[in-house]
Amino acid sequence: MEVKTLSSDINYSVHFLSEKDDLSEFSCGNKELDKFFHEEVFICMKYKYVTAYCVKDQNGLIISLFTLAHDAVILSSEEEKEDFISESSMSISEEYIDTFEKQSAFPAVNIGHLAVRKELQSEGIGTFVINFVTNTFVDYKISGCQFITVDSINNPRTNKFYVTNGFINQTNNDACKPTRRMYLPLRIYQE
Repeated sequence: MEVKTLSSDINYSVHFLSEKDDLSEFSCGNKELDKFFHEEVFICMKYKYVTAYCVKDQNGLIISLFTLAHDAVILSSEEEKEDFISESSMSISEEYIDTFEKQSAFPAVNIGHLAVRKELQSEGIGTFVINFVTNTFVDYKISGCQFITVDSINNPRTNKFYVTNGFINQTNNDACKPTRRMYLPLRIYQE
């Protein structure tokens, strides 16, 4: 899979990660993420825990790595559902609202292990990845998918990045935990 951006000033392409890709020089500056990509990603791919991708620049340099896995947004009570709809500013169409309200779990895809090369952070590459995933699941209808989820590393910079890109905290119960569960409603609710 190779996808190029539409912007003339950015020339990135997205590829399935291959064992032929050299990750030895890749570092995002986060020890856990770097360890995952240097030591664990290929075994996780082999056993279908994740599918991994790399973003390359026009010179073939890997500038970002990320994984995708199926997920779900699970709401266990009517109160959670009401909060969920109001907090996410979703406008559910009349034709779907009855079906939506009967559900307790909503199909999603999880962006896991999103890493951008340390010296290239804050240049829009992470946003490029989020837009790639969102557009892929909206435009190509790969599987039922209503949300993009992440388990954000719980620090102000990372959380701000996801909020800036439209993600919403699913709960406040994880405010002091190592990761924050966040979701992004896909555009299907706005059509």
